[in-house]
Amino acid sequence: MRTKAGYKIPLHPKTWPTWLGFGVWWLVTWMLPRKTLLWMGIYLGRFAMRVSKRRTHIARTNIDACFPEKTQAERDTILRESMESIGKGFFEFGLAWFGPISKLNHGYTIEGLEYIEQAHADGEGVLLIGFHFLTLEIGAAFLSLNISVDGFYQPHKNPVYEFVMKVGRERHNKQAVSFQKSDLRGVIRCLRKGRSVLYLNDQDLGPKRSEFVPFFGIQTATVLGTSQLLRAGKARALFHITGRNDDGTYYIKFVPPSQPLGQGDDLEDARMINAFAENAIRQQPGQYLWAHRRFKTRPEGEPPFYKL
Repeated sequence: MRTKAGYKIPLHPKTWPTWLGFGVWWLVTWMLPRKTLLWMGIYLGRFAMRVSKRRTHIARTNIDACFPEKTQAERDTILRESMESIGKGFFEFGLAWFGPISKLNHGYTIEGLEYIEQAHADGEGVLLIGFHFLTLEIGAAFLSLNISVDGFYQPHKNPVYEFVMKVGRERHNKQAVSFQKSDLRGVIRCLRKGRSVLYLNDQDLGPKRSEFVPFFGIQTATVLGTSQLLRAGKARALFHITGRNDDGTYYIKFVPPSQPLGQGDDLEDARMINAFAENAIRQQPGQYLWAHRRFKTRPEGEPPFYKL
């Protein structure tokens, strides 16, 4: 069976337990107010902090390394807030992918949308350089209610999860496209057609695809593909930040880089992007995904970063 978008719906009996889980997730998302879901997310995140020892260790190691100037109590607070934000993000993912539109069409602000509109008016695509803030998914849903945005996704071993993710990300705008990370040619074509594409720049993809650039004072494997995409797609660059306010509302900001990116010095571009990311994270450290191995690739001779 296929949807109108052409995606094959996975209906093999082996997928039924996963569909049941998504059904419960869908039901909770539809029945409960957004503030209640966020409150539940706090306790889900605290539970995950106790149960997922490995991810908690990764997050604690990252935070301790990036904020040596803070006290242990301050770093513990960042860790707790980040894990709570992961719990909140679980329900925000549900709201973004299959929740009622009535819970999405209010409670957020967008700043800097005029930069995208101007680029489109000039016939240029826009590469939205984002980072792994835990409000990214719901922020993308808010954004898609206002403009059409394409994005990347990582293929998932679970076919039901991948199907729901792709359809959920594209449901707010019929023109939106989700690309596999390997489909760079498709992204370039979209950029050349004047589309906007969301691209996350803060993952460790290994030494073959990266150069070491400072990030929180740590030599960090950083991809140079951002600059290459900008050149190949003949596109403009904007930094993309999302966040959650204390009252449960959200904000989305687009900020032009202080100097044009993609003009030839890819390493300098990477330094600028990392510096911007670091500054943005310092403003809301508890909303960043510290539980991913940002520093897993080390310069030759350095010991493993996350050794227990």
